[in-house]
Amino acid sequence: MAHLVHQFLSETAGRDPSRTALIAGDARRSFAELDRESDAVACALQSAGVARGDRVAVMLENSIEYVASLFGTLKAGGVFVPVNPSTKADKLTYLLADAGVRVLIAPSALARQVLPALEALETQPSVLWVGTGLPDGAAGLLYAGALAAPHRQPADPGLIDQDLAAIMYTSGTTGRPKGVMLTHANYVNTSWSISSYLENTPDDVVMCVLPLTFGYGLSQVLTGARIGFTLVLERSFAFPMETLKRMVRHRVTGLPGVPTVFSTLLGLEAARTADLGSLRYLTNAAAPLPAAHLRRLRERFPQAVFHSMYGMTECCTRISTLDPADLDLKPTSVGRAIPNCEAFVADEKGNRLPPGQVGELVVRGANVMRGYWNRPEETAHRLRRGPQGEPLLFTGDLFTQDDDGHLYFVSRKDDIFKCRGEKVSPKEVENALYELEGVLEACVIGVPDDADGLAVKALLVPRDGADLSEAAIRQHCRGRLESHLVPKFIEFRDSLPKTDSGKIRRAELVEEMQAGTPTTALSLVAGDA
Repeated sequence: MAHLVHQFLSETAGRDPSRTALIAGDARRSFAELDRESDAVACALQSAGVARGDRVAVMLENSIEYVASLFGTLKAGGVFVPVNPSTKADKLTYLLADAGVRVLIAPSALARQVLPALEALETQPSVLWVGTGLPDGAAGLLYAGALAAPHRQPADPGLIDQDLAAIMYTSGTTGRPKGVMLTHANYVNTSWSISSYLENTPDDVVMCVLPLTFGYGLSQVLTGARIGFTLVLERSFAFPMETLKRMVRHRVTGLPGVPTVFSTLLGLEAARTADLGSLRYLTNAAAPLPAAHLRRLRERFPQAVFHSMYGMTECCTRISTLDPADLDLKPTSVGRAIPNCEAFVADEKGNRLPPGQVGELVVRGANVMRGYWNRPEETAHRLRRGPQGEPLLFTGDLFTQDDDGHLYFVSRKDDIFKCRGEKVSPKEVENALYELEGVLEACVIGVPDDADGLAVKALLVPRDGADLSEAAIRQHCRGRLESHLVPKFIEFRDSLPKTDSGKIRRAELVEEMQAGTPTTALSLVAGDA
């Protein structure tokens, strides 16, 4: 049984070599082919000096090369550091320096943003370029050259499951991103847990539109390699109609998504008639799915079970999941802790709170991170010792828990604000807004106001062709919310800023309002609440 992440791929390749591991556009790889390709990457990395514990950054879009680079890094003994290919030069410099990267794997097409980032570093990493040739003025190795070399096995780096497998940088909505240290044991445990409750089999075909730089997307790759199912990789969800066609063509059985993905899918008229009878499950994580969206998804895909999940990078992306059988009874819950994990609600001193009380969610288990890379003070703040000396993760998220142990997300600790002396949970208002058919995206924040202290402001992205009015929105909210929760200000926008993982950047919107930054709003309406 695999105790290291890259053994998922090697063991499946030995067991079922001809089964299709990846489909990316017109390209395919069997598990045996992917195993050999990752061997070639590992050998190239070791030739470039990568040894046990060295960091290797991968700055590629969702692709076969990305997956081969992931497993190749681990086979070489390296620590995988994913970098979004849209990362600008100054941030790239910071990430490479902070992680102390030994080798960067990047596309030749991005040389104009990569080379300036490298020049700003005191110690430059080697570069493995993915493309047809070396960029002008660049040094390094070619990915194609690594593949052309005669096949050989990489040297055994002597890893154990306590060694780091990845440093995942958080999206950094405020300040500099932090590197979350995750071990092979973290990933092996979490992959087993996820595949257990999803009941994955080698016959599954999973569509991944999520970025592999995001832990939720990465988990699809690791679980697929462990179980031996086929993963259909999309570069993004930018062309949903094309994705829908491929879901039909490949008879997709699983669709992991985030609220923006499912909201877009619900808005596609073609999704009403597309033959998606093969779809047996959908999963949601990263941000809570509004109850109205959940209801519509179940109506649209009655044969598929829906798994509402909650997680965070610091817990190897997964903390809890709701049994689909409990959806009707507890539609707003994110479920109970995944196998081999415990989650409970605590006060500021870490004392467990009784059911119904709001407190911070605390997690213990094999999914808890090692800590933040090079940040001992922040690690000490987030990780504390439990009664048996085990690490407890204080998540920074406010939850309640019912008598059955089911968890209910309330808000980030710093999202709660007071209006007229009453506490406002933005999620509660957003859920009410999402019940309106015409709302594609919603974000609620508190803005300074002479009368209310902080007034409730709703920023909305309407669906194409939707007829939303101030009067209709307020009437809808008054019928569902207490008076202090009804938005006093409503702003319509073409889009809302998001992190790489698809979460709306609430903190950025708050900062924008405080700074009085001009917006791209379509209109701004205000009225009494």
